[in-house]
Amino acid sequence: MASSVSDSKMKIVHGEAGYILEDVPHFSDYVPNLHTYPNPLRSNPAYSVVKQYFVHMDDTVPQKVVVHKDSPRGVHFRRAGPRQKVYFKSDDVHACIVTCGGLCPGLNTVIREIVCGLSYMYGVNKVLGIDGGYRGFYSKNTITLTPKVVNDIHKRGGTILGTSRGGHDTGKIVDSIQDRGINQVYIIGGDGTQRGASVIYEEVRRRGLKVAIAGIPKTIDNDIPVIDKSFGFDTAVEEAQRAINAAHVEAESVENGIGVVKLMGRYSGFIAMYATLASRDVDCCLIPESPFYLEGKGGLFEFVDKRLKENGHMVIVIAEGAGQDLLTESMQAMDQKDASGNKLLQDVGLWISHKIKDHFAKKDTIDINLKYIDPTYMIRAIPSNASDNVYCTLLAQSAVHGAMAGYTGFTSGLVNGRHTYIPFNRITEKQNKVVITDRMWARLLSSTNQPSFLSPKDLDEAKKAKEPPTQLLEGNNCNDVDEADEKEQPPTQLFEGDNFKYEQESGNHADNSIKTEN
Repeated sequence: MASSVSDSKMKIVHGEAGYILEDVPHFSDYVPNLHTYPNPLRSNPAYSVVKQYFVHMDDTVPQKVVVHKDSPRGVHFRRAGPRQKVYFKSDDVHACIVTCGGLCPGLNTVIREIVCGLSYMYGVNKVLGIDGGYRGFYSKNTITLTPKVVNDIHKRGGTILGTSRGGHDTGKIVDSIQDRGINQVYIIGGDGTQRGASVIYEEVRRRGLKVAIAGIPKTIDNDIPVIDKSFGFDTAVEEAQRAINAAHVEAESVENGIGVVKLMGRYSGFIAMYATLASRDVDCCLIPESPFYLEGKGGLFEFVDKRLKENGHMVIVIAEGAGQDLLTESMQAMDQKDASGNKLLQDVGLWISHKIKDHFAKKDTIDINLKYIDPTYMIRAIPSNASDNVYCTLLAQSAVHGAMAGYTGFTSGLVNGRHTYIPFNRITEKQNKVVITDRMWARLLSSTNQPSFLSPKDLDEAKKAKEPPTQLLEGNNCNDVDEADEKEQPPTQLFEGDNFKYEQESGNHADNSIKTEN
């Protein structure tokens, strides 16, 4: 394979048949005279019976799994997991963990599993928690983290380390890392936080420091690209059901009852869309990606009137970023931003509730009874559910394996059901959004039987946009493939290496594909 490196941010490896590996940086790229050590997992009793535990150096994961027979192999990412050799002695590791940005279910689970993974798998006993986000590196105290300290924290919401927005001063942060003798930094946060982590990595590299910078992507909105989903998302969708159920009970219990529920989703409507699909009690779902209008034929008011006449009640779910262009009275406030650079949004749920009330008050033909429920902060403050706990564990352990193996400047993420190491720039280059010309949105419209609220002009613009399909189920990250479409895979052979085993497909070495999960 031929490799090329355009700059320190991107390592590209080209192979046969259109194979492209978007690789992550490694200490060997810029630190001379590196020493390697046998992986302590070789003598760990927990893994002594595990076959194929160590990941082969050439294992990669394709970004696109639905292809045609003549398609190029496309973009791949390095597969996550433990390697034969590590670049740190266990006693020399001094790690730290920091959480930044808003709260999200699962933060404490990630913290716990990083600490326990370092301790139980690699024998590391020096782990610090940075208090209060990025600014905690230079303005606050640290917290000593041990398996005993973090034992029960996964049962609590929030983060035991505290968090904040902003406060990123690259020079001060790297100075603090260097002064404290820290050589592994685990950064948990959203796209803004990962962008900050990328800058920290660049400065660490510029100084020639042997410090691993590993990111764990966190966004309850599920708006980070490339990865299948972000941790906390399943919990958020599940918890949103309680608010939707309450709104349905309120609406159904009175004549012409309307329940309005506002859910999180600043730029992406994934929580609203999946909560609506899961509930089956929602009559209308409004998200930032799908424009809507209130007055006139085909507008929201007409649909509300129609649904009340048919059923006598209705439930509306609206994402917090939906309809912001309609809040003309608050245009000045929309230009304001928080410390993370996010626009400060107006309360669209309260606004649309007032608009619906005003509309029917003017008609004077139907007396409505509207209840507005905003569970936003209740949802993000709860502990993660069982599914997210497992996901958080795998993300954390993957990050630990990567740092110990000498990788740096990467984010640990799930791609097509496989854990990978993704370059920072791929995580921060754009936001993942619901594609309203995709089948997933069509499924929602079929479920609620609501109109699209799109004018012919809006529909034409959406089709011309040529946006990638929704990641969770369709297109580039599609796992929803009919069995008849699946090709029979070539047989695998089991090879034994130096005190480890891995599976390798028979045939050309460049065509190896993943067969086991770390």
